[in-house]
Amino acid sequence: MTDARAALIQHIKDDAVFHGDFTLTSGKKATYYIDLRKVSLDGRVAPLIGEVMVDLIADIPDIAAVGGLTMGADPIAAAVLHRGAAIGRRYDAFVVRKEPKDHGRGRQVEGPDLEGKRVVVLEDTSTTGGSPLKAIEALRKVGAEIAAVAVVVDRDTGAQQIIEAAGYPYYAAISLQDLGLAKQ
Repeated sequence: MTDARAALIQHIKDDAVFHGDFTLTSGKKATYYIDLRKVSLDGRVAPLIGEVMVDLIADIPDIAAVGGLTMGADPIAAAVLHRGAAIGRRYDAFVVRKEPKDHGRGRQVEGPDLEGKRVVVLEDTSTTGGSPLKAIEALRKVGAEIAAVAVVVDRDTGAQQIIEAAGYPYYAAISLQDLGLAKQ
C-alpha cells in the first residue's frame, strides 16, 4: 500500500464515515454513511485523492479526460487533473450535469470537446452504479469513448457488477474492508 493510499484511508475513516441510521441512494437502510465530500473538498486530502486515483488509472491507455456526474465526481476530477499535471500526465476534466441546461448552449457535458476521446468516468462513493451509468449515457451522446469507471470507495453493494454487466471495466481504490466496515 502506498503512503498516499494509507493516509487517504485514515482521513476517510476519521472524517468521512458516519455511524447511525441512514437511507442510501438505493433506498436501502445502512448503519453507516460514507460522505466523501467531507474529504474530497479538504485541501489536505484532495491531493491524496488525486495521487491515489492517478495511480489507479495509470495503466488505462490513451485517457484524454476524467469526470462524472456532478457533484460527487467534480472534486475527484479536479484532484486527478492537478495530480496528473504535477507528474507530467495530461488529463482534462469534464462535468456531467444531471439534465441538459435549459439556457445558453443547452449542454449536459461541460468541459473540453470529448468526441472520439477516451474518458474515465469517476465517482466518489459507488453504491448502485446509477450515477456513472447516467454520466455514460450523456457522454456517449457527445461521442466520447468510455474506457472505464473508477471510484474512490466501493460500498460493495453491486455497483461493480452493474457497471461490468453494462460492458465497462470497473476500478475501485478503496474497499469497505480497507475502512474496517462490514458489507450491509
